[in-house]
Amino acid sequence: MIEIFETNSAEETENLGRTLAEKATEGQVYTLIGDLGVGKTVFTQGFATGLNIDEPICSPTFTIVQEYDTGRLPFYHFDVYRIGDIEEMDEIGYEDYVYGDGVCLIEWANLIEEILPEKYIQITIEKNLEKGFDYRKITVEYK
Repeated sequence: MIEIFETNSAEETENLGRTLAEKATEGQVYTLIGDLGVGKTVFTQGFATGLNIDEPICSPTFTIVQEYDTGRLPFYHFDVYRIGDIEEMDEIGYEDYVYGDGVCLIEWANLIEEILPEKYIQITIEKNLEKGFDYRKITVEYK
C-alpha cells in the first residue's frame, strides 16, 4: 500500500510525522529517505512527539543511533549517512534495535538496504520548488 501526502510548511510536515507515530506499534521499522535539507529532522521531531517523547530530538549524525525511552514505546533514531561500512551497523547492535521492542526510524536507509528487515515502512520526502519553497511530497510505502 502506498499513501501520498503533500505538505506546505515545516509545521505540516511535523504534524504528519506525529500522526504516523501515533499509530506506530512495537517492533515497527520506518525508513526515511530524502535529500539534505528536505525536512527529515522536522518529520522525525513530529514522529517523536507522536510517541509522547518530550525531549529535544536532533539528528544522530555522528553517533549513528540515539535512544529515547521516555515515550509510550522505546524510540531508536538512526542516521546512517556517515557509515563507512555496513559492518559498523553490527558494532552498534543494529539487530537488537530493529528486532527489539521499540520503534526504529532510520534516516538515509537507502544506504543500508541489504540489512533492512523484510517488512518496514518507507517514507520518502521530496521537494518541488515549482510548487513552493516549503512544499513537500511525502510518500509512505508499506513494504
